[in-house]
Amino acid sequence: ETTEMTNREEAEIQISELELLSSMFPYEEEFVVTDQLAAAELKHYVENESAEVPSSKVQFILNVKPEVSNASMVEFSMACALPFKYPAVPPEITVRSSLLSRSQQIQLNSDLKTYLLQNCSGEPCMLSAREWVKDHAAAYIDRELSSSSLTTSNAMQSEDVTFTRLWIYSHHIYNKQKRKNIIDWAKELALSGFCMPGKPGVVCVEGLQSSCEEFWSRVRRLTWKRILIRHREDVSLEGGGHAEIQKQRKFSTLEEKCFDAHGARGNHMDLGQLYRFLEEKGFGDIFQMYFGVEGH
Repeated sequence: ETTEMTNREEAEIQISELELLSSMFPYEEEFVVTDQLAAAELKHYVENESAEVPSSKVQFILNVKPEVSNASMVEFSMACALPFKYPAVPPEITVRSSLLSRSQQIQLNSDLKTYLLQNCSGEPCMLSAREWVKDHAAAYIDRELSSSSLTTSNAMQSEDVTFTRLWIYSHHIYNKQKRKNIIDWAKELALSGFCMPGKPGVVCVEGLQSSCEEFWSRVRRLTWKRILIRHREDVSLEGGGHAEIQKQRKFSTLEEKCFDAHGARGNHMDLGQLYRFLEEKGFGDIFQMYFGVEGH
């Protein structure tokens, strides 16, 4: 199916809503656009008749501190993505908080979704979603924990672990220092995967969700012509420990993969070789996401 918007109206509404949010919540700790490229593409699309449809959804985070006497320390984070058809379709929102158990988080997100479906079809609704979280989210923290007499130490042990794999795309990766950083940071954060330098540059890292996010926040602070997360996989491992994480890995360490194109000054990579490499690992569909064509 195509993501071509029937018209630019949805895009215009999205842009004006983002502008409203940034004027209402000027501080990064309250509101931050996590995919600057998508936002820039969307703006460009609105302003230029001939512009292509953006390749990825705008994503941002809204952080909310509910006004509850005993919850002064609680913060809820709303990870939001606007589908191309938004506001004709609801936004994709995941609310998280360190104080929510997995089942509480699932319940909270499912209730928020119901609220949005019932109250917000066709209208921009990020502010009402935020308001709803502000008013209702804290109540989920105490749910059903009272009935179970979990001791804290016990609760800590069964902490659910999320295994994440990030597929990062860069316009190019030549710089030796950056390549060294990528390998060193992956090692430090116990991430496996691979880095394909050249043009384009492809980096895949996998491991603990928090480590992947730390890796991404370091990498994107370096100067790049263009870098973005093309695809992200998250697998929740119920009470998963080290062994569970190891089981999910498709790569043993993080290494550089050079698929040299024959004699092309070594900078344009042979995408056919990359495709075969990904396919062997069971990631043939990822190639499609990166390059938008069936690999051969």
